[in-house]
Amino acid sequence: MSPSQESVYPEYETDSSQTSKLIRKFKETPFVPIGMAGFAAVVGYGLYRLKHRGDMKMSLHLIHMRVAAQGFVVGAITCGVLYSMFRDYVVKPKE
Repeated sequence: MSPSQESVYPEYETDSSQTSKLIRKFKETPFVPIGMAGFAAVVGYGLYRLKHRGDMKMSLHLIHMRVAAQGFVVGAITCGVLYSMFRDYVVKPKE
């Protein structure tokens, strides 16, 4: 890009580090990292419980773990959509 041209997206080019981009994304959509963390927590707990599953079959344990992880992610996405609708329609931004 030549120096005489203005940038089309100046706010994206000023954030050069990956950390600042990640923080900006988390502020825009806060429920995505919550859903990802919940998914990781459910999978971690499921793997921990894998040792102590007793006489439960492996396939049944994995199905329960998958349903719990998917439920947490769908719940986080639903909360995120409701939050953004609340922010956009109930608490109207000042124009």
